[in-house]
Amino acid sequence: MPAITSGRVLVTGANGFAALWTITDLLERGFLVRGTVRSESKATYVRDKLKTYGDKLELVVVEDSGKEGALDDAVEGVDAILHIASPTNLSPTDPDTVIIPAVEGTVNLLKSALKHHNTVKRVVITSSVVALAPLTAPPPAPVIDETYWNDHSVKEVREKGKGAHTKDMYPASKVLAERAAWEFYEREKNKLGGKLGWDLVVLIPPFIFGPSLHDVKSPEELNGPIQYFYFSVVKGAQSGDALTKTGYEYIDVRDFARTQILSLIKPEAGGERLIVSGHPFVWQQFLDAARQYSDKIPVGEPYDPSKVEFPVRYNSEKSRRILGIEYRSLEETAKDTIEDYKVKGWL
Repeated sequence: MPAITSGRVLVTGANGFAALWTITDLLERGFLVRGTVRSESKATYVRDKLKTYGDKLELVVVEDSGKEGALDDAVEGVDAILHIASPTNLSPTDPDTVIIPAVEGTVNLLKSALKHHNTVKRVVITSSVVALAPLTAPPPAPVIDETYWNDHSVKEVREKGKGAHTKDMYPASKVLAERAAWEFYEREKNKLGGKLGWDLVVLIPPFIFGPSLHDVKSPEELNGPIQYFYFSVVKGAQSGDALTKTGYEYIDVRDFARTQILSLIKPEAGGERLIVSGHPFVWQQFLDAARQYSDKIPVGEPYDPSKVEFPVRYNSEKSRRILGIEYRSLEETAKDTIEDYKVKGWL
């Protein structure tokens, strides 16, 4: 199956939290990188941040990736694509505000990859564990693997529209965007008799935490899981069962960047959905770890590991086997994130 170990990689949403770490890792490994951003001001920040890499990094402005053909020029001449950009509004009030850009952005990127199928060898798309199981209903099984789809959230949004639970809207966007990607891939591959030229990989992370490289001037400018982390750990936003008893899973952003690159270079990753989850946690664990590096972190509450309950667990055995990745410890993620907050003046 197609895979690459060198060449030029297109990374969408280059100024984003996960994308900027991924670009940095790619450049460190000797890849050439072309990144997309939505404005020149965002490009200026990324160029300055990574100026030591010189002309190994190229940035292009794509104002609306949902517009057909918008990514054609960006895809021309690249060997692989990492599609990381996607709306991260976790609490929308209108499902169309997250579903339409997620689906159109993904499909239009694949259309551009199809036009350049003689040069593109692999496309990696970032999905989410919310595409596997719902947040608003019991999971279909106690442990979820890559065979599951969150059809519940899609059904809720289709039937209720703006009246659907806000926690079904973002998950529905991830399901529909990923399904659209697989359908496009299989359809076009069949049209070409199996000789599409590139294959597809989908990475499925849980919460992504860790220090940030991207342009954020205050904690209030954070969004998604890293905003959740800051206010839960630094500001003590969680209490009771939410702090000590309810378990989740996460991956360190630097490990997530590594899974992006491993998914490019490992031939056996082609055609796979891969859950990439680092460790289980409860918020109290992060408080306990973070307090070793700052006395400004709340003490929290006593917690008993034997009483932790997970609404859902994810089986990441396949990604560990195929990618061969080992994950940073919770303590390392906590330490490096707290030190990053200190540098930024947030503690």
